[in-house]
Amino acid sequence: MTTKALPTKDTEVVPRGYHTVTPWIIARGASELIGFMEKAFGAEETKGSRILDADGLIGHVEVRVGDSVIMLFDAKPAWPMTASFLRLYVANGEAVYQQALGAGAISVTEPTTLFFGEKVARVRDAWGNIWWIHQRLEEVAPAELERRMKDPTAMKAMMYVQASLDQAMREPAR
Repeated sequence: MTTKALPTKDTEVVPRGYHTVTPWIIARGASELIGFMEKAFGAEETKGSRILDADGLIGHVEVRVGDSVIMLFDAKPAWPMTASFLRLYVANGEAVYQQALGAGAISVTEPTTLFFGEKVARVRDAWGNIWWIHQRLEEVAPAELERRMKDPTAMKAMMYVQASLDQAMREPAR
């Protein structure tokens, strides 16, 4: 018989500083990936979170990007490459996109303003992860959103964003 421990009134369901969903990235060369994340997105490794396994690989490490935690660990040699897909909300999408390219990412989608009030760009890192870079520009009321969806220019932008991802998904990671 197993028992399930329930949080006490002094224990939060989600630990402080985390959100309900926390992404994991599994990569060969997690240390190098962290270096990329630091240069591209201003990530900071959580002090004391790095744990090495018996093989000297990272078995666990936490990195903070903005207000979110991303957990990482090294893939074992026999494991397949597994890409992650992550969306970041940033204050200046163009600048972060350029910063990511400067850190070694390749462009998937150039910064594009979309009808729902956000500018979106995408980059792929050397591990095959695709990072959605979103900049909120405005709140769009439902009626305005419906009107904008019918605008041919808005649909052309959305078609580009969809086609650029489709193209990237058909290409092998570096």
